[in-house]
Amino acid sequence: MALIENIYNSTEELNKDFSAKIVAILKQGIAENGRASLIVSGGRTPKPLFHILSNTVLDWDKVDISLADERWVDQTDPASNETMVRENLITNLAANANFIGLKTHQADATDAVEECTENFKQISTPFDVLILGMGEDGHTASLFPCSDQIKQGLDLNTQASFIAVQPTTAPNQRMSLTLKALLNSKNIFLHLTGESKRTVLAKALNSDELEMPISAVLNRSKVQLVWAP
Repeated sequence: MALIENIYNSTEELNKDFSAKIVAILKQGIAENGRASLIVSGGRTPKPLFHILSNTVLDWDKVDISLADERWVDQTDPASNETMVRENLITNLAANANFIGLKTHQADATDAVEECTENFKQISTPFDVLILGMGEDGHTASLFPCSDQIKQGLDLNTQASFIAVQPTTAPNQRMSLTLKALLNSKNIFLHLTGESKRTVLAKALNSDELEMPISAVLNRSKVQLVWAP
């Protein structure tokens, strides 16, 4: 386990510095490979970060952006991660980025695993930047400890990049990258704010992976914690 801590005094300071780190990595990826990839998470926490990124000068037309997970809802639903990303990140100077959404026309996420896998072939791996969040229950992406699919999601012997998940403690069916797919990243960041998340993280550092799935990421990769009160 290698957790590198980046601790800030405020979310404003965090977002300014974190956005600069992300842009520097993406620029390096573009310089070395012609394109770069950015995999993000939903929720409220990254919105100010996305706003800063969207107003940053970068060859955004050479950046592929997608999600670590998605709630299986239409884009008109306020719960849609894709809608949040489009409104806050794929706009302004970043409007030309290549965004690959996860939600498909299928009513059941299970039926969309193959299509999501095919769509993701547009993105080269390992991902240049992966930004994860963490729930109060220790879930990350949509790898929920309460779900019947958690063992499959954490199975490193799987060939699957995606898994359909039905949480029992949260609404909506989900589509999520598997642990194996998440780990296939050059730079993994865990973006958290608030004292409660520091408490959850401290617990996760010594927890069973099935009980707190973020532990499975922390145990197998170098993760940079980005945190502010």
